[in-house]
Amino acid sequence: MSSHILVLGGTAEARELAVVLAARDGVRVTSSLAGRVTRPGALAGDVRVGGFGGADGLASWLREHRVDAVVDATHPFAEGITRNAALAATATGVPVVVLRRPGWRPGPGDRWHPVASLPAAAELLPRLGRRVFLTTGRLGLAAFAHLAEAHFVVRSIEPPEPPMPPDTHLLLARGPFTVAGEKELLREHRIDVLVSKDSGGAATAAKLSAARELGLPVVVVRRPPLPPELTAVPDGTVVPDVTAVLERLDRTARPAPPTPPGPAASGAADTCP
Repeated sequence: MSSHILVLGGTAEARELAVVLAARDGVRVTSSLAGRVTRPGALAGDVRVGGFGGADGLASWLREHRVDAVVDATHPFAEGITRNAALAATATGVPVVVLRRPGWRPGPGDRWHPVASLPAAAELLPRLGRRVFLTTGRLGLAAFAHLAEAHFVVRSIEPPEPPMPPDTHLLLARGPFTVAGEKELLREHRIDVLVSKDSGGAATAAKLSAARELGLPVVVVRRPPLPPELTAVPDGTVVPDVTAVLERLDRTARPAPPTPPGPAASGAADTCP
């Protein structure tokens, strides 16, 4: 019997997972993207773009499309989506697997300054330098908009949303990046301090190595904790990579039960609302 897997997120791991699942016999995979990136690139299997309308909307979608398991492979900072996935899984009884790549860890020579939020990072910056390489994504620049005395080099895949710092130089680029390239960028723009979220993964880790080799401080925004709603999911679990997701799906994904037929007297076929 075939199964239907919903993969949330456009991360590299989500793309890899979609390729593997789509190649399996009897598996239908649907990748769901938030729609924040205008050119996300090709994905294996079916693709939907846009929100579900909160946890209730996601639960309705899971029922309507007879989803057998959900994989939350969203960005580690997309806590709202993870919360909604957990609530929808609880409401429907659909298993959910959360894929969270391991976070970065400081090594010898690193000058890291961990903070809990973007506003906390902005508060720390005046003590670390005036020329800032900001790599926290296109959302959330408002936290730094009041720092008029600082010069920001902002790197983002898509143009950021205002408000943003008044003295901003924008770089539109998508990883992976190299250590040599990142060192050249830091030198060219005479960067004093780097700001990054703890996204984890190899695609954007080169900037941390470059900062270490150049002796630059790095403000690292810590990940938000996983939502408490996830612990209430009977078949919920958190794993670090695609291999672990596949192993978990093999144990937990179960075909959705057939939709009950309508009253015999009506003779009407089942329909999706």
